[in-house]
Amino acid sequence: MKTLSIKHLAGGLVCLALSQYGFAQVVVVAGAKSDVPTLSKEQVAGLYVGSSFTLPNGGSATLLDQSESSDARKQFYAKVTDKSPSQIKSTWSRLTFSGKGTPPKEVASSADVKKAVAASPNTIGYIEKSAVDSSVKVLFTTD
Repeated sequence: MKTLSIKHLAGGLVCLALSQYGFAQVVVVAGAKSDVPTLSKEQVAGLYVGSSFTLPNGGSATLLDQSESSDARKQFYAKVTDKSPSQIKSTWSRLTFSGKGTPPKEVASSADVKKAVAASPNTIGYIEKSAVDSSVKVLFTTD
């Protein structure tokens, strides 16, 4: 009887953890001193699917992606572009092959995104909302 209760409790905790993951917010950020203004969902999506390469401040965007296996990346693309990872990969392969674009640079973590955006004013990336600190400026927040 106790074993069954422990299994139910463990299963409930796993479900709770997964439901919190499903609602994790991801934010698009630039360095705290960047003059990049806030961005709309359409602007962010355009940048990350290669249909736009210019920021509202007129600068050329340098984009950062987190690793393919990261939860932040999965959340970001699902909420912002409404495209699957394979669709995004296919789009960037086509743009790269045709010479029309270069995919976002992949970095390992939110900490790496924050470090990179702080070093370059037109670099943007995305991180978990919980990772936001004074080193970054939030440009867009997912739903």
